[in-house]
Amino acid sequence: MTANHSRIIALLSAIVFAAFLRLVPHPPNFTPIGAMALFSGAYLGRRPLAFAAPLGAMLLSDAVLGFYSGMWVTYLAIALIVVLGWIALRRISVLRVAGAALASSALFFLVSNFGTWALSGMYPLTGPGLVSCYVAAIPFFQNTVAGDLFYATLLFGGFRIAELLLPRLRAGVPQAA
Repeated sequence: MTANHSRIIALLSAIVFAAFLRLVPHPPNFTPIGAMALFSGAYLGRRPLAFAAPLGAMLLSDAVLGFYSGMWVTYLAIALIVVLGWIALRRISVLRVAGAALASSALFFLVSNFGTWALSGMYPLTGPGLVSCYVAAIPFFQNTVAGDLFYATLLFGGFRIAELLLPRLRAGVPQAA
């Protein structure tokens, strides 16, 4: 197995593990979804795998948790966060990861609640109805931010430690003959 294969397997394992964490009991919206998508975009780059890994992991966890109407809106938000990861995290630093995690929280909040407003029938399809939807979602936003920051720290920090301990996982490291 080449060093690049080891790296990809380690990255995909981290993404699948993050999706698994969605299945354990947690406070509402305190999930690894945003961090998982950022991580995938940052490390897997502009490959179909960058989208397939977090979306596939979500699909598997949704198969366990149950499918729901409007799922495609959540998946759209995840895909947009993958793009955010590859754009904002071309160079990875603590500040960039923190900023991208906050941006992913805001992006998820805006997209998912717009979908709720547009598709659920819970709110009138008017400007005030949209505002009401966003206002009703504010209490959940703090957990989204906390979850994205926590899991981004876990994924990005954990992978950095793994790279330091296992040189084979570092990008561009040739395999010893």
